[in-house]
Amino acid sequence: MKTLTTDSWHGANQRYLSEALARVREILDAQVARLQGSAEAEAVEGTRREDLQELASGMSAPPALMRLCKAFGLSPFERDVLLLCAGVELDAKFSQLCAAIQGNPNRTHPTFSLALAVLPGAHWSALTRASPLRRWSLIAVGQGDTLTTSPLSIDERVLHYLTGLSYIDERLQSLISLVPTPSELPESHRNLARRIADTWSRSGRDFSPIIQLCGDENAGKRDIVASACDILGLQLHAIRGADIPNTVTDREMLARLWERESVLSVGALLVDCDDTEVGDYGRSVLPFLDSMHTPLIVVSREPLSAGRHAAIRFDAKKPSTAEQRALWREALGRIGGELNEGIEHVVAQFDLSVEGIRTASAVLLGQLSTIQGNQLGHLLWDACSAQMRPRLESLAQRIEPAVTWNDLVLPHPQLQILHNIAVHCRQRTRVYETWGFAAKVSRGLGISALFVGASGTGKTMAAEVLANELRLDLYRIDLSQVVSKYIGETEKNLRRVFDAVEGGGAILLFDEADALFGKRSEVKDSHDRYANIEVSYLLQRMEAYRGLAILTTNMKEALDPAFIRRIRFIVHFPFPDAGQRAEIWRRIFPSNTPTEDLDIDKLAHLNVAGGNVRNIAMNAAFLAADADEPVRMAHLLQATRVEYAKLEKPLTEPEIGGWV
Repeated sequence: MKTLTTDSWHGANQRYLSEALARVREILDAQVARLQGSAEAEAVEGTRREDLQELASGMSAPPALMRLCKAFGLSPFERDVLLLCAGVELDAKFSQLCAAIQGNPNRTHPTFSLALAVLPGAHWSALTRASPLRRWSLIAVGQGDTLTTSPLSIDERVLHYLTGLSYIDERLQSLISLVPTPSELPESHRNLARRIADTWSRSGRDFSPIIQLCGDENAGKRDIVASACDILGLQLHAIRGADIPNTVTDREMLARLWERESVLSVGALLVDCDDTEVGDYGRSVLPFLDSMHTPLIVVSREPLSAGRHAAIRFDAKKPSTAEQRALWREALGRIGGELNEGIEHVVAQFDLSVEGIRTASAVLLGQLSTIQGNQLGHLLWDACSAQMRPRLESLAQRIEPAVTWNDLVLPHPQLQILHNIAVHCRQRTRVYETWGFAAKVSRGLGISALFVGASGTGKTMAAEVLANELRLDLYRIDLSQVVSKYIGETEKNLRRVFDAVEGGGAILLFDEADALFGKRSEVKDSHDRYANIEVSYLLQRMEAYRGLAILTTNMKEALDPAFIRRIRFIVHFPFPDAGQRAEIWRRIFPSNTPTEDLDIDKLAHLNVAGGNVRNIAMNAAFLAADADEPVRMAHLLQATRVEYAKLEKPLTEPEIGGWV
């Protein structure tokens, strides 16, 4: 017989199924004939079997019925029971024959009693819950007086599979989604996909080891697994760990449905635990994994700590610097060559995934028609900065930096340290990677800073200046709000922040650090022990963070020296002396603000920090604007009285003497 092409498989599968159904229908016909005493009752088993074998041998792939029987280990009798149930759905004559054999026009559905009496090779074990027909829900047993007389029906997903239609069971569609195979992968990710595929192929058909793919390369991990599945001819589907039911019944139903789906679609399941809290592993994820016997892979930031199945761990990293350069040039197409310097700058600062690079490139390419002059490099940088904004907006306050070095009044040593921080941020890729320091020192590569000083001395302004200098977003996180009285919640809150900004494209400003960094090295009770864990977790994430993380405090003495040693830069913001206050007053008013007869030397007598100076200047500006006058000393005096009242601080004559 001529071999059929792949395109003609569906037609051949329909003919094969029709022949198989015809064979069962003729068995039913013969039984009806026997019951009616007809002499025409003859067996046709041998002829039909030969026809089926001939059809299957000429197909480009085995027919769906044959694959299903082999996958679930159906006996010939169980296969015929399945066909009997399918026949009722596909051929109206089956219902008539069932009613005739059972002697009741209303009993049009098949039953186990009918199957045991009519079909060849009958065996009682096909009725049990452990049998393939019932364990895998290939058929359903309806309501009836007894098991053998209850109506049988074929599962809809199985029926469509037999006809050659492949789709995911509708009961799984809200939980499980198909993961497409990526068109391109960086070489390091391709190599990892090959290793995973090789591990699975060596484990045999039972796929007994669970693969754990750890690391912070979120979208890239899915692409790696999808590529590994493609090598093995598997379809990859994914479910979020958070969506796995907590109740035993619902979880077991999900597991059975997926195991059946895995066989029908020749698929593997990715359990995505990147956003799953560690506490949910034991409640739902691990019990789900323990009950499964299909190809499974778990992606998470941290490895699972328990479970019955053996697990093999792999670590996925973001593409290397060289791979990121290549990805940028490929994604940017024809303008990639014009952006060599711009690409170098973004690769030095941002550690984007494959998906992040493609998204940022698409944003830039969409703006090409509106770009004027030499804007490409700046727009590329801005497209990278915008990648993590949607993930961070709900976790932290974004501050729009509006100040520069000229607005910052600090002693020279402090300014020098701030300039050094900017240098470290700009040159980290050259020093760590090109010059090899990352290979020599594996810990403490994150750039961390501690800003110490009283309120209003310029800590937040300095962070704004750095953000402006480096052209990075600045996010403020109030640690007093992050710290929780519940054990484990503080780390969870911190993890959300760092996970959202892992690409290094933002400056993190952790305000009120003394809320967490008390002198807690002396462990007196369990809360002290967990406080140390929280601090260690924050420092660990800061040390691994690719961007700049800043802590602020107004109580350095409350910080433990062991913690301070792990901070790279410490900047002390002193209370400004008279000369510095005078310089602050000279710079405080915008160039467009009208002023008249301001005495800077007298204003410098006010014994307040720069933040209070800013409040006084702005309040005076409002008073002057309302009076339709330039800002004068009288307005500043009125605004000063308001500020001092707010501070509950007495305003002395030496401070305001001779103002008006």
